[in-house]
Amino acid sequence: MADPDGWEPSSHLRWSESPTAPRVDLKTEQPHSARIYDYLLGGKDNFPADREAAEQVIVGFPQIRTTARQNRYFMARAVRYLAGEAGITQFLDIGTGIPTSPNLHEIAQEIVPAARVVYADNDPIVLVHARALLTSSPAGRTTYLDVDLRDVETILTSAELHDTLDLTRPVALSLIGILHFFPDEVDPYAIVARLLDALPAGSFLALTHGTPDFAPAESEQGAQAYRAHGVAVQLRRREEVARSFDGLDLVDPGLRVVHRWRPDGDVDVDVDVDESLTHTQVGVYGAIGRKS
Repeated sequence: MADPDGWEPSSHLRWSESPTAPRVDLKTEQPHSARIYDYLLGGKDNFPADREAAEQVIVGFPQIRTTARQNRYFMARAVRYLAGEAGITQFLDIGTGIPTSPNLHEIAQEIVPAARVVYADNDPIVLVHARALLTSSPAGRTTYLDVDLRDVETILTSAELHDTLDLTRPVALSLIGILHFFPDEVDPYAIVARLLDALPAGSFLALTHGTPDFAPAESEQGAQAYRAHGVAVQLRRREEVARSFDGLDLVDPGLRVVHRWRPDGDVDVDVDVDESLTHTQVGVYGAIGRKS
């Protein structure tokens, strides 16, 4: 069932209903960030370990469901901008998560039917759903990589990527709600820089990232709940998130809390889709940058 805002977690297909797919170890006893996110969005493709972790995150940071939804809404607005205004027809989405309609390719291909999308994630249940649900428009194409963001070279050298995208033409790199799961010792900035280095001028980076800037105590309690269940989390302040866009030209209105980034399709940051929302309730920065 679609939620009141039109988002439809893909609960209508369970992994066991895909008889042609190879058996996959779903590791259901281990919480995974993609399945926790699915639960926060109201989806059904999660397991007791994910739900237990999510409920403890909610105790620490009660606004987390609002955060998840606003993060998702930013993705939709960003893709509409990229496919519509910026003329991008190729997307590389890393940290895809469990398919939740509308998916990135559905939004892009509604505007540009020939758009091509490469999805990448490392959760087995995402792989199973991707095989069944991430179907392209006839004119476009989608494919899926079962890979961790840390494996940058695997992503960049994969046959799926090169069969789907033309890396001599601009690509939109989408890193929505993933980098806060990579602590400093992993050097997420180097990962972003390597990915962007492989893309030509005219490409874009769309990124969101959790922050403790507006509710430090609650944000840290939520992060600690993730860590207690084996999911690494490092929230970052505005200047730290901005580092991911070093060398890029930020699209107006720049780096904003996500519900303030083009909330009604333009750059009027004084207008909000929901006037009742506060930065404290959202707690996620987002922006788009262009490689020149």
